[in-house]
Amino acid sequence: WKKLYLAHHWPVTVCKMSANDCHDPPKYWTIHGLWPDKAEDCNRTWHFNVTEIKDIMSDMRHYWPDVLHSSLNRTQFWKHEWDKHGTCAATLEILNSQKKYFGKALELYQHVDLNGCLLKAGIKPSSSYYKMTTIKETLTRFYGVTPKIQCLPPEEGEKAQTIGQIEFCFTKELQLRNCTVLKGESNSMQAHLKLGTEELSVCNDSLPTYYPSEVQ
Repeated sequence: WKKLYLAHHWPVTVCKMSANDCHDPPKYWTIHGLWPDKAEDCNRTWHFNVTEIKDIMSDMRHYWPDVLHSSLNRTQFWKHEWDKHGTCAATLEILNSQKKYFGKALELYQHVDLNGCLLKAGIKPSSSYYKMTTIKETLTRFYGVTPKIQCLPPEEGEKAQTIGQIEFCFTKELQLRNCTVLKGESNSMQAHLKLGTEELSVCNDSLPTYYPSEVQ
């Protein structure tokens, strides 16, 4: 693999996509995962062991919660992320244990500080719409790289898409880089997050964009 995606999702949108026991989703962007761009279950024999991350548990629960299932002692979501992505990312020495993989993802999340950036720019959850180009330009200006932004397409009869996920890309040295696909790279990672029947896809620049403050 060539690059890592640090995916943040907006809990309110995640809950809108899948109405299971979503109670009171966090009102800040949380981590969805840290994903090598080409990777799927790399080492099936390397099982997730929650005791390895017990030192960072309070940060994990706060910044990387299982939005869809509110019970605090559930570790299913992290297990899934480790099995599917962590075991692949672990080919890098800085990510070669569960503690390093989850710990480094938390560090990158703090470093990017997406919540702070959007607030500084005055982009906050609202009942009025944003232009996707405004959000994109803000992020690109702030970080100096192009992130990948995913939305829920408009539902029937709606005109606006709903922002759901913002991904930042990193080199193997963990430097920010553009998420656009460079020549010679295949983009095999179709980051379609499917929950129920709805799924996120790359946002449409020309549609008004809803950044919801509560689950409708």
